[in-house]
Amino acid sequence: MVTLTEQAQKAVHDFIDRENKKGFGLRVSVVGGGCSGFQYDLALAETPTAEDEVYNFGDISVFVDKMSLVYLKGTTIDYVSDLRGAGFIFQNPNAISSCGCGHSFEA
Repeated sequence: MVTLTEQAQKAVHDFIDRENKKGFGLRVSVVGGGCSGFQYDLALAETPTAEDEVYNFGDISVFVDKMSLVYLKGTTIDYVSDLRGAGFIFQNPNAISSCGCGHSFEA
């Protein structure tokens, strides 16, 4: 299971509204790259694929492919805004280590 905090849900909802993508969901995946080996990838998607697990948070659907779910199981996605900037952060119990920016991890 992947969880979106209330702040993350609001950020996704606001982004969907700004992009005029009503009805789209959030695709969360893990791809190779970054300074620690894997990195998180977020994108809007109109529909899930046959390979996706779907999680619903109010009117927001989150699509996670089965391969990425191996690395994301139990992850909480939050959204923070502070003096250093704003963005999504991942609290991933499967990450052995992560880079300083928090966008890539080792599993």
